Amino acid sequence: MIFLSSHPICWLNLLFPNVPPAPGMPCAGEDRSIYRRGARRWRKLYRVNGHIFQAKRFNRRAFCAFCQDRIWGLGRQGFKCIQCKLLVHKKCHKLVQKPCSNEHVDPVEVKDDANGESTLGRASSVRSRAEPEPPLPETPPAPAPPAPVRPEDLEPGSQRQYSLEDFELIRVIGRGSYAKVLMVELKRTKRVYAMKVIKKALVTDDEDIDWVQTEKHVFETASNHPFLVGLHSCFQTPSRLFFVIEFVRGGDLMFHMQRQRRLPEEHARFYAAEISLALHFLHERGVIYRDLKLDNVLLDHEGHIKLTDYGMCKEGVRPGDTTSTFCGTPNYIAPEILRGEEYGFSVDWWALGVLTYEMLAGRSPFDIAQAADNPDQNTEDYLFQVILEKTIRIPRSLSVKAASVLKGFLNKNPVERLGCGENGFLDIVNHPFFKSIEWEMLEQKQVVPPFKPRLEGERDLANFPPEFTDEPVHLTPDNDTVIADIDQSEFEGFEYVNPLLMSLEDCV
Repeated sequence: MIFLSSHPICWLNLLFPNVPPAPGMPCAGEDRSIYRRGARRWRKLYRVNGHIFQAKRFNRRAFCAFCQDRIWGLGRQGFKCIQCKLLVHKKCHKLVQKPCSNEHVDPVEVKDDANGESTLGRASSVRSRAEPEPPLPETPPAPAPPAPVRPEDLEPGSQRQYSLEDFELIRVIGRGSYAKVLMVELKRTKRVYAMKVIKKALVTDDEDIDWVQTEKHVFETASNHPFLVGLHSCFQTPSRLFFVIEFVRGGDLMFHMQRQRRLPEEHARFYAAEISLALHFLHERGVIYRDLKLDNVLLDHEGHIKLTDYGMCKEGVRPGDTTSTFCGTPNYIAPEILRGEEYGFSVDWWALGVLTYEMLAGRSPFDIAQAADNPDQNTEDYLFQVILEKTIRIPRSLSVKAASVLKGFLNKNPVERLGCGENGFLDIVNHPFFKSIEWEMLEQKQVVPPFKPRLEGERDLANFPPEFTDEPVHLTPDNDTVIADIDQSEFEGFEYVNPLLMSLEDCV
C-alpha cells in the first residue's frame, strides 16, 4: 500500500518543509493556492492603428467597418476593438485605416509576441474614463434585452429529463473560479453522482460561453472511455448550469501526493500509462486536453485513474492542425505556448512529463529553492522564464529508464518530444520505461492497480480535502436583477441525457 506514512510530509518540500499535524491538514504556513492553481485563458489581443482587437462571437447581425460586408460564420467570427467597439472581419483587421476613437481608457497591459499578437494578462475588460460611447454606425442597434426566462420555458414538454428537484444535495467536494462541485443523489435510483454547478452570470463573456459548450461536448465524448470522467446529464435554471457527472470517490492525485511525497516507479508508471491512454483517446477524436495536473487526475474506488475537468479543451483538431490560445495552469504550460507558437497535441505530452516528474521526484521540475523568500522569483513571469530557459535536472535516485522518459516528455522542442514524432503514441508504448505494461489489458482495466483507496462506503469522503467537505451545502437564492441581465438564448440546447446511463438506470 502506498500513501500510508506515519510521518506524511508536504510534497512541495522546498516551500513547506514542515510536517502536518494529521493527514489532510495543512503544514504550518502552508498556502494551498500555491499548488492548487487553477487554469485560465490569457486573452489574445491584436493591435492595429491604435485599436486593440479581440476575437468575438456575434449573436446578431454585425457588419465589418472596413468592407461593409456582414460578419458571419460559426464560433468567434470577427474582431472587436475593446476600446472603441469597432467590428471587423478577422481578414480585415490589419487593413483598418480608421484610428481608434476612444482616447481616454485605462492602461491595458499588453505584451507583443513574435507574430505581432499580444497577450492581455489578468485584466479581462477595459473601462473607459470618457463619456458613454455612442453606438457605431457600422452596426445595427442592439435589440431590447429578452424577458426573464421561467424554468418551465427552459425545459418544455417531453424534452425535460432532469431538474434540480430530482437530486438530493449531500456535500461540497470541490470548488473553482467558476464552479462548485457537489456530491448528490438521484432520488429515483439512489445512485450517487457529482454535480458541477456554474453560475450563468459568471460565463456571459463570449469565450466563457464557448468553453462551457466545449466542456459539455468533451464530457459526452469522454463517457465512452474507462479513464475519463463521463457525463450523466445536463440541465439548467435561469441562473445556473448543471453538469451531472460520474462520482469518482478515491480523491485526486494531489490529495494523495500530499501524504506520500513521492511514488515508487512502479506506481508512477501505472498512472502515467493510464493517463497516456486517456490522452491518446482524446487526441484521436481531435481534442487537446490542455489542463493535465495532479488536481485533475482522480482515483476511482479500485485505484484506476480518471481525468476530469474539460474546460480548457480544444475541439476539432485534425492531424496537422494547430491552435494558438495562451492557456493552462502556469506550472504545466509547455514552452511552445509561452513562446507564442502554434501548437497541437504536443502540449499534453509535456504536461504528462511534468506530472510524471512530480510523482517520481515529489516536487515540480521548476521549483526553485528559497523562491518564497524572494518576491521577484515568486511570480508567473519568473516561472515562465524558468520553464523556457532552465535545464531540467533529473534526480539521481531515479532509474535510467525513468530519467529517459522524463527527458523525452520534457524536451523543450515539441518536434523531438516523446509522443510527437512520426510514430506518435507508439513511441510512448514502446519506450523502455513502459516495457512491463500490458497495454491491451491495461485499457480493459484488467491490470490490478498498485494502490486501492481506503473507503468505508459509497459516500465516504475521506479522500477529499476538508476545506471543501466542511462547507455548507446550499445554493444561494436567485437574484432576479442578475437573471434579467442574462441572455438565456446563449444556453439554448444545453440540456442533455446520456442514453447509456439512462438505460442502465431503467434496469435498476
